[in-house]
Amino acid sequence: MNQGNKFTFSRLSYRSGDWDTDQRMPSNLLNSLVEYTTIPVNPQERIIELGSEDLFTAPFCYLSGHKLVQFDGREQANFKKYVQNGGFVFVDDCNHDIDGLFAKSFENQMATTFGPQALKKIPNTHELYRSFFTFEKGPPPTSFELNGWGDDLIHDYLKAVEINGRIAVLYSNKDYGCEWDYDFRNKRFMAEDNTKFGLNIIFYAMQA
Repeated sequence: MNQGNKFTFSRLSYRSGDWDTDQRMPSNLLNSLVEYTTIPVNPQERIIELGSEDLFTAPFCYLSGHKLVQFDGREQANFKKYVQNGGFVFVDDCNHDIDGLFAKSFENQMATTFGPQALKKIPNTHELYRSFFTFEKGPPPTSFELNGWGDDLIHDYLKAVEINGRIAVLYSNKDYGCEWDYDFRNKRFMAEDNTKFGLNIIFYAMQA
């Protein structure tokens, strides 16, 4: 929790690539928090420069993009210090393509920052999938995986960098950002609310 004990959705901006994706997604997840929980929320997304000291005031951060991820020295140092001191970053590949530029460059960045074996698959029995709603089969698929874009694969796992037994960096190739990027008022037309897994991510981050 932050900013007056209200949950704030904080997005990380970084100097390389494109970070400002899926602009309706944060308000949609915040609406789900209001709909399903009693957690107070700040209605406005917060943008934080990765190289800024403001990073250390945000317990939950989101990072995404389609293009190159190449942190400068200050960004890399801040990212490492942040997660090693209890911060949580949810990283989502908007290319949803395991061989795409975002995926390659971000995974290389994690190897450079934390070591070549730091980013690992997490089992589909992980507590992340039970932190609020229950997902027996692990991470739910997205329509963007199913439409033949990217590598035309269903990624049946997520990856993470763990620090002291907790997920500090949760990494998805599934493009949840695009999946959740719609006006929350359209949710009523869905057979199943597809933002529910987003609440699991937020709850895990808050409890870890």
